[in-house]
Amino acid sequence: MIQAVPELAVDLRLLDPRLAGWGFPRWGSDGAAGLDLHACLDAPLTLPPQGAAVLIPAGFALAIRDPAWCALVYPRSGLGHRDGLVLGNGVGVIDADYTGPLMISAWNRNPTGPALVVTPGDRIAQLVFTRVARPAFAIVDTLEASGRGAGGFGSTGVR
Repeated sequence: MIQAVPELAVDLRLLDPRLAGWGFPRWGSDGAAGLDLHACLDAPLTLPPQGAAVLIPAGFALAIRDPAWCALVYPRSGLGHRDGLVLGNGVGVIDADYTGPLMISAWNRNPTGPALVVTPGDRIAQLVFTRVARPAFAIVDTLEASGRGAGGFGSTGVR
């Protein structure tokens, strides 16, 4: 059985009554990090290859309240890799003080091929709760040199 984090209490308001029948809220397995998010659509939605991203209601709102926490919306691994269904915004961030409806920005990343069809109730994304670090910034004129220096993209190689 999945154990809740005792120091994090999140209020969850179901906006779509079908969610309870679809088994929400639930994690796909005892070791899953992400809470499955369902497409709360009234009819099937077709996502053409490389079409515009579409906002799909997740059917609920939540209140995290604790600014030491946030939630992140990620695509489901298999759908992204196998079918090309990814998030139009990469990763969605749900701040602790946001209490509006959750939306999933869905996009068909495939360059060609068949359109993707999302049907009502499909589990299309996942929600992961994580801690937030807010560092104390020190404005400086220079940075101490490191072994890597200013080397950016690809500077450490692949092997």
